[in-house]
Amino acid sequence: MRIVVTDGHTLNPGDLRWEGLQALGDVVIHDRTPEDLVADRCKSAEVIITNKTVISAGTITGAKKLKLIAVTATGFNIVDLKAADERKIPVCNVPGYGTDSVAQHTFALLLELTNHVGTNAQSVREGAWSRSPDWCYSRLPLSELHGKTLGIVGFGRIGRQVGKIAAAFGMKVIYHDRSEKPGAARKVSMEELFSASDVVSLHCSLKDDNYGFVNARLLSTMKPTAFLINTARGQLINESDLAVALGNKTIAAAALDVLSKEPPPADHPLVGLANCLITPHNAWLSFEARSRIMKTTCRNVEQMLAGNPQNIVNFR
Repeated sequence: MRIVVTDGHTLNPGDLRWEGLQALGDVVIHDRTPEDLVADRCKSAEVIITNKTVISAGTITGAKKLKLIAVTATGFNIVDLKAADERKIPVCNVPGYGTDSVAQHTFALLLELTNHVGTNAQSVREGAWSRSPDWCYSRLPLSELHGKTLGIVGFGRIGRQVGKIAAAFGMKVIYHDRSEKPGAARKVSMEELFSASDVVSLHCSLKDDNYGFVNARLLSTMKPTAFLINTARGQLINESDLAVALGNKTIAAAALDVLSKEPPPADHPLVGLANCLITPHNAWLSFEARSRIMKTTCRNVEQMLAGNPQNIVNFR
């Protein structure tokens, strides 16, 4: 069994082991694969394992022995499912691996917006405290989360975990989702969520009908003191509209772990804004989350070989 890993460095920069996968076949691991080399590197593969490398119709057509495409993530929009369906090639993913890690990162972003730990710590490194005439200071105003309203867009595993953490902080939680979710939080319309929330946090999947739904109109309904957090998909936000809203102080700040293009171009409208905190798609990246991905991916391949494929996202 020839297994080709197209972009292994993202999943395993050196702190995990490939042995579980190597026990299943002849494994070729590429740290990264440029777009113009994908088809050639995958043409002899029976199993393609990808994280963010796009597996196009041409790549699928050219891989004559292909039996499985395994995505080492939950999202699978990088794979041409129509081409995989036509070849009757199953595509599998790794659901639910990052619930705790993404929820934790969401609050790391939020707490930086309210407590400015990183900003103030950096000021101390730069000598500002030593030069201060006062025994304490903060570069930016601090605020409490207790009593504030968190609006969660997308109330699946991650959204519900974020809601639990918010409740522990004493926040009021409301949500918007395509379906009703039982629990303590109250479901509201999208318009009410954006207008009533002190913090809006995105945790919904990217669908054909929600590209750029966070736009100028919706942003204009938010409180001028509100924060917007996105650890889901960058394409959910109209980034030009958000840049204008931040520049005009329509909202107070944003904290983003994802952008519509990654890595972003140097002239990206949000990069460098003082009231826009951006981390480089870190939320999923904990050692524990990546370990779960590795384990589940090995299991996905193993189950395919046993004739019992799991976590299949096509053929629906």
